[in-house]
Amino acid sequence: MRILVVEDEKKVASFIKRGLEEEGFTVDAAFDGEEGLYMAETNSYDLILMDIMLPKMDGLAVVQKLRERKIMSPVLCLTAKDTVDDIVSGLNSGSDDYLTKPFAFAELLARVRALLRRGSQDRGAELTFADLRLDPVAHKVWRNNKELDLTAKEYALLEYFMRNPHQILTRTMIAEHVWDYTFDSFTNIIDVYVNYLRKKVDRDFEKKLIHTVRGVGYVLKEE
Repeated sequence: MRILVVEDEKKVASFIKRGLEEEGFTVDAAFDGEEGLYMAETNSYDLILMDIMLPKMDGLAVVQKLRERKIMSPVLCLTAKDTVDDIVSGLNSGSDDYLTKPFAFAELLARVRALLRRGSQDRGAELTFADLRLDPVAHKVWRNNKELDLTAKEYALLEYFMRNPHQILTRTMIAEHVWDYTFDSFTNIIDVYVNYLRKKVDRDFEKKLIHTVRGVGYVLKEE
């Protein structure tokens, strides 16, 4: 899942980005309202974390513009303001939840996961393909009821495959959804991670699920 963090305090943005990436999310960061609006309009995000007090354009104005433009990604507002009026203003702008600073990362993570489950009816439901099963809430994966030990990046890569079965995924598509927007898709890192994942998902099983489409990318299919 891909998350956008819009936060002008770079240390805070870095802290949030690093913590979410350790949990297996792909995270982009913007440091002012105009940049955040541009990134939200030009990329697809499963969730946006929006600071309220931003340079160039405040967070509530960004959320309002996103909603006017029919961009309905869930938004969690982050702010030091904690009065009832502030909270009401944030929710009325079109945001979905409100978290006051300072906050514990554990609480932020719980809010993130709750919004992701709420954002799509099946987002929290288990994904299945052939004898492969993935639990997006527990971040666990099984093949033929045998639990697979995946790294955070391998898990994110497999989840992307399982949400797009039978679809050829190019290296650029994988880079945009599993890494962040600064990632160089012309490196061989994607191929390396697909090979890591393939060893864990396919090596001990007769039926192979992850296939190479030569010169294009990869596809999850039964063959």
